[in-house]
Amino acid sequence: MWRDLAPIGRNDESGGYRRYAWTAADTDCRAWFEAQAESRGLTYELDRNGNQWAWLGDPAAGDAVVTGSHLDSVPDGGAFDGPLGVVSSFAALDELRRRGAEFTRPLALTNFGDEEGARFGLACVGSRLTAGKLTPEQAARLRDGDGVSLPQAMERAGYDPEAIGPDPERLARIGAFVELHVEQGRALDLSGDAVGIASAIWPHGRWRFDFRGEANHAGTTRLVDRRDPMLSYAQTVLAARREAELAGAVATFGKISVEPNGVNAIPSLVRGWLDSRAADQQTLDTVVTAVEKAAREYADAHGIDLETVCESFTPVVEFDHALRDELGRILGTDDQLTVPVLGTGAGHDAGILADSVPTAMLFVRNPTGVSHSPAEHAAEDDCLAGVSALADVLEGLACR
Repeated sequence: MWRDLAPIGRNDESGGYRRYAWTAADTDCRAWFEAQAESRGLTYELDRNGNQWAWLGDPAAGDAVVTGSHLDSVPDGGAFDGPLGVVSSFAALDELRRRGAEFTRPLALTNFGDEEGARFGLACVGSRLTAGKLTPEQAARLRDGDGVSLPQAMERAGYDPEAIGPDPERLARIGAFVELHVEQGRALDLSGDAVGIASAIWPHGRWRFDFRGEANHAGTTRLVDRRDPMLSYAQTVLAARREAELAGAVATFGKISVEPNGVNAIPSLVRGWLDSRAADQQTLDTVVTAVEKAAREYADAHGIDLETVCESFTPVVEFDHALRDELGRILGTDDQLTVPVLGTGAGHDAGILADSVPTAMLFVRNPTGVSHSPAEHAAEDDCLAGVSALADVLEGLACR
């Protein structure tokens, strides 16, 4: 499975993946998922929001155990973020069939669409729509860098954008959702464990900073006469790093847009996006407020107009304690495996669904902690340990 999926959407120059929602690479990933489902005799479904489902048992029976993740990527992302969870779900089912497990609850494997938000700027679009956390009207306003709307992109890919929206009937079928994911950090590497259980997802969000100045000639405009928004932006980037360090949080300006974007032109507009995350809401508020305050002071000092917009926000997500404890009990019966419980600063579909259905997550060790990069990696032995752990969990939940 890994070998078949690996070439899809890979960029030869960077070695990373460009699997953006509703593109040719996304279509190929979806075809791969459907083929995997059909080869195992599973019932394949595409829901109203473009999420894929593969069912063993009657979906209408309810109380289903669901596992899976996503197949899309960030720009030049790694091979494991998302796909490891999808591949492992099929592999875990294969393992359970090898064991001769008898299912007493329906089982579903899923691929949620547009989890990374690389094309339209909002993460977890498929699961947000399903859970009613993104309305069809809000989704219709999403645009990619070329001005193509989400509905237009869906339609061009052969899907009906008129159908998108909340799907409470589907959520009512689910008794538990367990998402396996490569760890996006080094906690497991530092503890020496192959697999971990998630406790919570840190609160996190994306804020857009628009610094507006005055375009002018780079060679003839005196420094004292300039209204250069790049200066205010650069100082704000440094402020974000400083405030994050002081608070024990993280803050990143990882995306920037410049107008007119000429080498010999002073910019008229610098637009930067801040991603910030912290272990608790108060700390996150402190960091973002301090960054905005510093940005405004720098802007005022250089005669720059500043507008800030919160484009997305996800509060702290505590995974279902009973389900989390059940995972610990199931995996704790293996005296060869220790399974620590750890938090994460990364968002996931499991976090979006947590308000609607009981959710839990398993993490697989990442030896370097690198993620959202071609260097992202997990050792084969650890991936197999993840499959075994997921199979144990699914057997414990769905085969009693």
